[in-house]
Amino acid sequence: MREKRLVPDFIFESSWEVCNKMGGIYTVLSTRAKTLQEQFPDKLLFIGPDVWQGKENPLFLEDPTLWRPWMKKANQDGLHVRLGRWNIPGKPCVALVDFQPYFEKKNEIYGKAWEDFQVDSLHAYGDYDEASMFSYAAALVVESFFHYNLGTKKKVVYQANEWMTCLGALYVRKYVPEIATIFTTHATSIGRSIAGNNKPLYDYLWAYNGTQMAGELNMEAKHSVERQAAHNVDCFTTVSDVTGRECYELLDKRPDAILPNGFEADFVPTGTAFTKRRKEARAKILQVANALTGAEFTDDTLIVATSGRYEYRNKGIDVFLEAAYRSLYDSELQRPVLMLVQVPAWVESPRTDLQERLKLGGTYSEPLPEPVITHNLNEPWNDPVLNFLRSHGMKNDVHSRVKVIFVPCYLDGNDGIFEMPYYDLLIGDDLAAYPSYYEPWGYTPLEAVAFHVPCITTSLSGFGVWVCSSVGYDSKLEDGVEVIGRNDYNAQEVAEKLSSLIARYSAFDKKTIDKVRRNAAKLAEKALWKNFIKYYYEAYDIALRNAKARK
Repeated sequence: MREKRLVPDFIFESSWEVCNKMGGIYTVLSTRAKTLQEQFPDKLLFIGPDVWQGKENPLFLEDPTLWRPWMKKANQDGLHVRLGRWNIPGKPCVALVDFQPYFEKKNEIYGKAWEDFQVDSLHAYGDYDEASMFSYAAALVVESFFHYNLGTKKKVVYQANEWMTCLGALYVRKYVPEIATIFTTHATSIGRSIAGNNKPLYDYLWAYNGTQMAGELNMEAKHSVERQAAHNVDCFTTVSDVTGRECYELLDKRPDAILPNGFEADFVPTGTAFTKRRKEARAKILQVANALTGAEFTDDTLIVATSGRYEYRNKGIDVFLEAAYRSLYDSELQRPVLMLVQVPAWVESPRTDLQERLKLGGTYSEPLPEPVITHNLNEPWNDPVLNFLRSHGMKNDVHSRVKVIFVPCYLDGNDGIFEMPYYDLLIGDDLAAYPSYYEPWGYTPLEAVAFHVPCITTSLSGFGVWVCSSVGYDSKLEDGVEVIGRNDYNAQEVAEKLSSLIARYSAFDKKTIDKVRRNAAKLAEKALWKNFIKYYYEAYDIALRNAKARK
């Protein structure tokens, strides 16, 4: 008979993206927080970097009444902490810590990390120092809070996310051994680097030595702290079986648990509100497209989008563009196609000529100069998307049945062109495509299906593998998600397949499209946090048991 699962009395969780919206990890934490807050009301404290000093952070609601006695003691001890609540569903408690004071003792901190865990920070550069000082400061917050408010009789868990929090996780493991530690890597730093440097990752994964590759790719510090955390915490976790294999081969440690990324659908509109929002989104997308290109876009236009981090090869942006180019000459296309590349680049400003047209309204029949991009870029000659479009002669000619528009900004509602948040535009898409080469999980396709947008992804994404396991076979477009087989060498085949899928979808009648959209939404329901949170409870149990065994 299985022993009763151990449940924490208090949970700390740290990430660089707490109250700091940057990418997928923000979505993981902020959507999961509501479920955890319901299960552990105010027994959950997220810790993030205080990077908004001197200006208002809309994601942070400061509350000086929270744990006031401890706050007074912490400040007396030199900790610079602000307490409040994360302005998200569930409103969990948050500590934002100022890590700047620790830079002056950086070498001493790195020296202790080497003595205690052989973390090699000698070759650190870039964001390593900033992340490590935050991680160290977060650990001091945990140590102080634990001793003042909790004590050794409480079952306490500290979960650290990504390599940026590893130094602190190791500090807690060494100096507050009563706390059970969990480290979650959402993508190994060395795996992402191998893929991003155009090296074949998967066929040779078994043969790579992570430490050797870290030296070759100048990743020693990040790899070292991540590897040592994986080996020394009480529970090492990652987000998918795809990344689990990567951890085993590159970090020499098999994960103790897999924590797939879930989602909350409470901000997805329903009923007539959904129909209204979708109509508004499509109208805005087609208005911008007309003002930019001077072409007419009827409501029959098939809107196909990709989005996410600007990793040209890893995220399959190169394949998406190649598919667009091939679609130009596809006689099977039954509808005009508008393809959107929504990835934040080095933006200088919104285009004033485009802003002027949008302000005046109306319909335009003449294109603007360079009618393929909505914003001005710094160093546009160095941009991979623009270089592809130029080299392939893709200028959004009026008579072209496939047009590509590059939206190189964060869609936060204040971009100067769309003036709508990402989700408010996502709902207007007909099809989404993420032909990723390196995708540990894949939040963008999960978000798409949550908004009833069928999508295409690959067998190298954790989400794609999960979808196939959920439906019990290789998932197809009719299931709501098509999973294309991808490997180290078949990018051109994937582009051809994606192009043919766009053509096939363009021929679907309304009844088929409605069915596909319903199936997409059903898949999203399976990935709600209420179905995935159990994996976190298992990780807490593993960590608490291992910590107990240590003591």
